[in-house]
Amino acid sequence: MAEPGAAEAYEATRIAYELGKTVRAMREGRSWSQNDLARAAGMTQSAVARFEAGGTIPTLPVLERLARALDADVEVRLTPRAPAA
Repeated sequence: MAEPGAAEAYEATRIAYELGKTVRAMREGRSWSQNDLARAAGMTQSAVARFEAGGTIPTLPVLERLARALDADVEVRLTPRAPAA
């Protein structure tokens, strides 16, 4: 992680993976295939597969399309960090 930007890239990848895992769980909870979700979200099956695998850093419009298809809300928050002691 000594490389410049490595920590930021790792964090972005971690968030993408967590989002993908959540979307997959929601899709499976509806007993939908990736094709079903893709159709409902106006995406391709391969785009859904890449998203679920954490292979892409999603944009807000993509998150909104997936959320709409899954009857869910997208929440983006900025939370202040505790000041260093």
